[in-house]
Amino acid sequence: MPDELTWPMSIDLRGRVAVVTGASEGIGAATVRALAAHGASVAFCARGAEAADRLAGELTDLPGPVRSYPADLSDAASTHAFLDSVEADLGAADILVNNVGNSPSRNFLHMSDEDWTGLFELNLLSAVRCTRRLLPAMRRGGFGRVVMVSTTGAKYPNPALIDYAASKAAMIATASALSKKYGPDGITVNSVLPGLVRTPMWERTAQEVAAATGTDPEAVFGSRAANVPVRRYGSADEIAALILFLVSPYGGYVNGAAVDVDGGLGTYGF
Repeated sequence: MPDELTWPMSIDLRGRVAVVTGASEGIGAATVRALAAHGASVAFCARGAEAADRLAGELTDLPGPVRSYPADLSDAASTHAFLDSVEADLGAADILVNNVGNSPSRNFLHMSDEDWTGLFELNLLSAVRCTRRLLPAMRRGGFGRVVMVSTTGAKYPNPALIDYAASKAAMIATASALSKKYGPDGITVNSVLPGLVRTPMWERTAQEVAAATGTDPEAVFGSRAANVPVRRYGSADEIAALILFLVSPYGGYVNGAAVDVDGGLGTYGF
């Protein structure tokens, strides 16, 4: 039986160890903040040590401790070294947020096999490796929460982001299958599908588009947001809030879901 839930809703993750991949900024960083703010001990990685350490230094006043690690999750050895360090420092993890990923815009006819395999190594195989590594301890403990951060583009792919959409769609399929296999062990596996979210990556993109077209970055955001029924971009904190719910006791009966967080965008010109 699940823990008794209390009202009004109060999420307490003290005693839980969470791993968040690719978390120096954007949705990953917001997720680290949300989990630590609710008491979890959080380990996260980023490709650059400086960026990882900077975020960890900003979060020292939260209830849960935060530890940062440099890691290249497109590389199996670096991934396992990261998880070895987390286990040595914090113990076995029972929450995993597979967030790391890249979304290069490129032409299908000019993409090499190496382009495809490189992106799948980072976006999909990093999640496979981390999940495969942490699942046994979750099973022994009788509790686990795995969240795949995918994208609405996995359902409504953009032709300039074909390999990205394919890798993220594979994450959803993997999560769905794992949810059926490990649900009996007290482990839930879900996918979160953000739409247009105003992250530093999108800020940089808007600045590039504005510079190329002679417009203002805010005008770029406004133009793209016009396709969203709520008429705005989402925030990283709004995605992190859903992730927080899914890994909490309140989300214990949500398993195998792929949840759109896109302001109702759907097929409207993603």
